Amino acid sequence: MRTLRAVIRREYLQRVKSKWFVFSTLGAPLFFIGAAVVPILYETGQEETRRSIALIDETGLLASRVEPRLKEAGFTVKVVPPGWEDSLKVQALEGDLGGYMVLDEDALARGHMTYFGPQGPGAIRGMTMRGAVVQSALEVRLAEVGAEVDLEALFRGGTMDLRIFDEEMVGATEDEPEFIGAFAGALLLYMVVLMYAAAVMRAALEEKTGRIVEILISSVRPWELMLGKIIGVGSVGLTQLAVWVLCGSLALTLGLPAMAAAQPELVDPEAIAQALPGVGLLALFLALFLGGYFLYAALYAAVGSMCSTEEEAQQAQFPVIFLLIGPILFLLPIMENPNAPWAVVASMVPFFSPVLLYARAGAGAIPLWQIGASLTFLYLGVLGVAWVAGRIYRVGILMQGKRPTLPELWRWVKEA
Repeated sequence: MRTLRAVIRREYLQRVKSKWFVFSTLGAPLFFIGAAVVPILYETGQEETRRSIALIDETGLLASRVEPRLKEAGFTVKVVPPGWEDSLKVQALEGDLGGYMVLDEDALARGHMTYFGPQGPGAIRGMTMRGAVVQSALEVRLAEVGAEVDLEALFRGGTMDLRIFDEEMVGATEDEPEFIGAFAGALLLYMVVLMYAAAVMRAALEEKTGRIVEILISSVRPWELMLGKIIGVGSVGLTQLAVWVLCGSLALTLGLPAMAAAQPELVDPEAIAQALPGVGLLALFLALFLGGYFLYAALYAAVGSMCSTEEEAQQAQFPVIFLLIGPILFLLPIMENPNAPWAVVASMVPFFSPVLLYARAGAGAIPLWQIGASLTFLYLGVLGVAWVAGRIYRVGILMQGKRPTLPELWRWVKEA
């Protein structure tokens, strides 16, 4: 165990201390945060004026309904009577007012409004204004016939409760499936598993081509070297993910209020809260990451050990890449129908389950027993693949020359 810990420590520190790790770990979140924040900060100086508008209501029915909706969206609104157009134009040209909107009978008939200003309100602000006018016009028309309708809920697209017969479910059980969060989580699993598992192959190949492994094997058993590399690189991955999660949490905690203050029409706290995964999905994500990483890291370690050059490794890893790409091809169909029989079977396959099981759990409610069965098959697959990969690694790590054929690999597995 002492030698195993030494290998793990070496693999971990060697990567954590590298400039590339620091750059990718801190640079990626800083880049995305900067890309979102810098444009907003650039326009912040003009935001207050552009969100300050006047409202002229020629119908006498819409202003009392449009005004609170626009204020809720972050606009500063003042209602003025008809005939003030010249004064408002002067204020807008002097920069004291962003513009003014006029509501006439067309606003009640078809949600049409006219906006006057030195420049347009922008696509998002314009959409917010039109939405406020349309909702207000519908409220007026419905009030005329005595109908009571929750327009806010209707315009949000409605909601859906899932009630599956006689099953204890995990996933979206009380609200509509959050497809964006599930899709993003499944893709993230695919990328991190591929990135860190491939790092194990490169580590094995570097030591083999540099003839360092011949020295290491004299004091470390092959299975300890392979396991140490897998755990060490995996620990680097967990460290990087932890930093990214921390940066994301800080961005949501500190950045969202500032963004909401600068451009409230861009931020919907309720939608963001619904898109974030719950504790159950986070725990499932971690379990699938660990299982998927160990499974594919063992495969990549075997690929790295049986190749002598980078070109050979690039060719030999294609079958492993196909196993990872396969789930991505089924991702959207499975999210559309997460409980279809073929989707259940596909999510039970160890090579597919790291991506597909999370997509199913995030896109719809699935029974607990299916999650348990899929995780069981996944970790049993890890043991089986690790056993085969370990025997290939034991022979291949000291072999030089031509890449072995499939019959030769089978002989290595039987005789190692």
